Amino acid sequence: MNFKSKNPFLNNKSFSATTAARRDDVHQAKIIDYNQEMTLSGTINKTFLLFLLLIASAMVVWWMAFNGMNAMVPAIAGAVIGLILVIAAAFKPQYSGYLAPGYALFEGLFIGGISAIFEIKFPGIVTQAVGATFVTFAVCLGLYKFKIVKVTEQFKSVVVAATLAIATYYLITWLFSMFTGYQPVHYGNSWMSIGISVFVIVIAALNLFLDFDRIEKGVQQKMPKYMEWFGAMGLMVTLVWLYIEFLRLFSKLASKD
Repeated sequence: MNFKSKNPFLNNKSFSATTAARRDDVHQAKIIDYNQEMTLSGTINKTFLLFLLLIASAMVVWWMAFNGMNAMVPAIAGAVIGLILVIAAAFKPQYSGYLAPGYALFEGLFIGGISAIFEIKFPGIVTQAVGATFVTFAVCLGLYKFKIVKVTEQFKSVVVAATLAIATYYLITWLFSMFTGYQPVHYGNSWMSIGISVFVIVIAALNLFLDFDRIEKGVQQKMPKYMEWFGAMGLMVTLVWLYIEFLRLFSKLASKD
């Protein structure tokens, strides 16, 4: 079975379509400019740039929240617009050079707002979540680079199936909580809720391996230069998900003290 990365930016369909288009270009022109091909260094540089943009916009909302201003409006707007840009890039990866920086800026507004809310209630939690996110990213990157963890088809199947299960569970419980008085178990700070958060974090981390693999294959297949933005944006989506889940986990642990 051909499972795809849950990350909408790094799914097989988008990359396969781009690869097919690239083959047509190669067939029509014998000489291909290397500077117009996707590279690993280019993807890394763009990921770093997107990270800086996200941090910059997050700091603006953070400053607003801690200076008595209403930070929820820009945070909510950032989340909505960021989602729209995610969907747009998933369908039109060739515009990633414009959509990716926009996503980083607007998602930064959301991250800044949600981080401020957690920090006010649980001082020091943001530092813990940021540190945990970067350590997880570094460990996963090291495991992938040194081939300790190999992304096989079976590995993809398990990770994608688990990710889809999580997405389905979140959607169903969210709908129930909106229209009924049902309180999902993962909303509280019970040990079961904490266990669910740990499980989700593990699956989010495993999605990083799928992202690394897809970017590496994109470089090997010599995809167009704009796919660097596409790959960088995909990594940011996964890292944001991972960071939010760490915030939730640490808040549950802190509330039990």
